[in-house]
Amino acid sequence: METHTGRFRVYRVVESVPHINFFDTEATRLYTVYQSGYGDRQDDIDALRTGDLVEATLAGDSDDPEEAWSIQSLDRVGGVRMAFAVGADLPAVAEDIWADGRERPATATLESDGDPVGEVAVQPRAPLPGGSFVPSVLTGLVPMEARLAELPSVGEPVADALFIDPDSPDADSYSRPFGVVLFFTAAGERLRDEFYAVYGIDPAEDSRPEYDPYGI
Repeated sequence: METHTGRFRVYRVVESVPHINFFDTEATRLYTVYQSGYGDRQDDIDALRTGDLVEATLAGDSDDPEEAWSIQSLDRVGGVRMAFAVGADLPAVAEDIWADGRERPATATLESDGDPVGEVAVQPRAPLPGGSFVPSVLTGLVPMEARLAELPSVGEPVADALFIDPDSPDADSYSRPFGVVLFFTAAGERLRDEFYAVYGIDPAEDSRPEYDPYGI
């Protein structure tokens, strides 16, 4: 048994999976940890949301990749509020920056009253497991930690991220070869609210889609 202490981004997967994924923001490693069995500390674990940033100590066995790690200590230190819209129309600003055959993400600046307050990114499905976009986000398989820490075109950290997929998480074919992320800084709250209204999202609610990951 060994321990590892660091700063992690939380990816909560789905309720039907008894694990949480912790992405080590410095070592860029993904840890699968148990979601239950913490006794008096269980309420703190249950309160975690996708996108939370925590300082934690994990215990586990690096030589046994099939066995999940356990959380020894946990302190929430921040986070990005993450929202999801699936089976949804994509915003025109994303269509404008997509080019057929693209293999890497592309971004453009979002402005409000002439000021840069966020970014839109298109994420090609091609490098993602099975081409699935939202499931890959929920499990921490979409590399974006550097952008969450600071948007290059704004110079500020991300406060909110909205992930938009034109297809459902359990789709076996896709209408578009990419998914979309809208990143908003704290100054972009008004623009965020405009997009949330379009997609019927309440920022106070957990909008992770329900699906059966074992069916994908």
